[in-house]
Amino acid sequence: MIHKIIIPVHQKEIAPRFDLATEVLIILISNNLVVEEKKTIVLPRSSADELCHLLLSENVNTLICGAIEDEYYQFLKWKKIQIFDSIVGNWSAAFKRWGEKNLKCGDILSTRMIEGKDA
Repeated sequence: MIHKIIIPVHQKEIAPRFDLATEVLIILISNNLVVEEKKTIVLPRSSADELCHLLLSENVNTLICGAIEDEYYQFLKWKKIQIFDSIVGNWSAAFKRWGEKNLKCGDILSTRMIEGKDA
């Protein structure tokens, strides 16, 4: 079985808001959690409606994202897409946690700096 994940991104981080994302990472995974394909799509403008359309047209199984409005959250859940929302941090760390089955909604995967030192 093939599994498809979309992560709205901004550089190496998960985009803070689903509705303002202009770039998404699509990862295609095979049965043994092997990454078969990874591609980035740059959207012409930020639009939650167009992003939802992309998820449906790409037959996505999982969405890993930052903040998402309830209207879009409910719609995508209704379409049977698994959603990990309110994720903050590096997309690769979130993807790794997802693969380990340790990703939870609301996870903060960034380290914070206090007076020039990691906290």
